[in-house]
Amino acid sequence: MNYYIGLSLAASSGMDSGIAVLDEDNTLILVDKLYTMNDVMFFFDNFSSLKYSKICISLVWDRTMLNGKWRILGKPYQMVATNPLIPNREGWTQRYSTRGCEYFKSLSEKGVEINRFELYLTRQSMHLNSCYKERSPADCKFLQQTLRNEWQLDLPSNMMPMSQLEAIVGAILAKENTKNSDNIKVLSHFRDMNVIDVINNPKLLSV
Repeated sequence: MNYYIGLSLAASSGMDSGIAVLDEDNTLILVDKLYTMNDVMFFFDNFSSLKYSKICISLVWDRTMLNGKWRILGKPYQMVATNPLIPNREGWTQRYSTRGCEYFKSLSEKGVEINRFELYLTRQSMHLNSCYKERSPADCKFLQQTLRNEWQLDLPSNMMPMSQLEAIVGAILAKENTKNSDNIKVLSHFRDMNVIDVINNPKLLSV
């Protein structure tokens, strides 16, 4: 049995990273919060079914490279990676944090399948984006309700941390990449790993 792991990686240990694991039956068998890279490494090093797992890890913007207006306008420029008409695309796509990259590379070299994804773009592609301020309580509530009602995931009624919900999005993407690879596109590459997204919303394809 394969397992599909999503990791919503935070920019630093001062913020929570979300981890989620889906099984073949679309059952959420684990969801949790991690903080330090030691926490992240401990999880993967001790996950007994790692060799049967497919992993998607979110990209993290390196805020130390964005100052002034670029920090304020950071989110709109996430579209740069997919627009061939914009010059210096490579420079923009390298504005991601390298947090954990060496460790993730070591897992990949051991045969673990790992891809990266851009949360903002993937939420749009899966029709999981809301009209509310990103990562606000209202946005969090919207995402949780959508994952529960439209994706039939067994989620609690009380509000979950946004990092965990984002990790679930990554787990769904990892499963789609395995089960329906024709619906996956490679947006770019980051530190020798593919940055992937869906072509069409998987829910629409299953109707």
